[in-house]
Amino acid sequence: MRKRVLLVTRNLPPLRGGMERLNLHMATELAADFDVSVVGPEGCRDLLPATIHTDEVPLRPLWRFLAGAGWAALKYALRHRPAVVIAGSGLCAPFAWMSAKLSGARSAVYLHGLDIIAPHAIYRHAWLPFIRRTDICLVNSRNTSALAIAAGVPSDRVKIVHPGVVLPAAPSVFADVHAFRVRHGWGGRPVLLSVGRLTERKGLIEFIEHVLPTLISAHPDILLAVVGNDAPDALLAGKGGVRERIVERARMLGIADHVRFMGEVTEEELLLAYGAADVSIFPVLTLPGDVEGFGMVALESAAHGLPTVAYAAGGVPDAVADGVSGRLVPPDDKAGFAEAILDVLSAGRHAFFDGATEFATGFVWDTFGAKLREAVGMRGRE
Repeated sequence: MRKRVLLVTRNLPPLRGGMERLNLHMATELAADFDVSVVGPEGCRDLLPATIHTDEVPLRPLWRFLAGAGWAALKYALRHRPAVVIAGSGLCAPFAWMSAKLSGARSAVYLHGLDIIAPHAIYRHAWLPFIRRTDICLVNSRNTSALAIAAGVPSDRVKIVHPGVVLPAAPSVFADVHAFRVRHGWGGRPVLLSVGRLTERKGLIEFIEHVLPTLISAHPDILLAVVGNDAPDALLAGKGGVRERIVERARMLGIADHVRFMGEVTEEELLLAYGAADVSIFPVLTLPGDVEGFGMVALESAAHGLPTVAYAAGGVPDAVADGVSGRLVPPDDKAGFAEAILDVLSAGRHAFFDGATEFATGFVWDTFGAKLREAVGMRGRE
């Protein structure tokens, strides 16, 4: 008989982002061997496999989601007695811990970085104790592991399970890349690609102000293509209108023609963007009370043979192999960041293609699933 697993999370599609993709894969990987149920945000049922039972909870306002998710998790745990209850982030740790205690299950939480250091006073006093008490603390990087231990999670409960990546069926074949470049007005320009939700931590404002002008001096036709929009649902979204502020900064500097916003794109368009760009950039900042937990975009870029230049901040060093899948630069070294990009452009993405794709192969979702099952002590049908 297949054991039961309950996943409680606010971070699932239709919300978009790295945490959402990870939780989706967590559910689907576990569903291959276990009876999985999910308590998640409204709209997630249609994007999960039909074999996964889903209780949807209104996403907004936050208090309504928390109340609904907690109640749904407790009901499921008492009725179905799961073997493991997993919180998809620190936000849902209290519900996972309480549901597990009521049903005699093991409790687990997957931490992404910010959810262990978020500075909100209520969160730190009411949520962190539950994170510390969970039986298993899954983390996405070595840096998040250190943060969890520093926050009082016993080190023997902390397990690093890196996020995964989807490898393209034929990463070297991009027959439509030229058409994509023409369609988006990239032409033959060298293109820097930034992918992700626009938050303060992503560092694009600082990149445009302090790095892009240097690059324009060396490559007058260079273009920064930005995929993604503002992130109103992020735990720390920062001040609103990050995109608007980026646009305004570029205009003030007279370099607006070198920045192109693509907004949200389809999965097919994103794959073509990875294939058409010359360098992926990840200029994340080191901010008080905020952290980049891993860097899934860098890993996705590597899967497509696209090198990434990134600051070695937070958990990013786990997602970029320096000199292999791209370049790591000391945090806030703006001159070094520009120099690294120029070096990669000079070498060409082909110089990194084999190393990047081989590096990404070590992070496929099957590997994530195997490590996840081992970490929570469930190795398949028992």
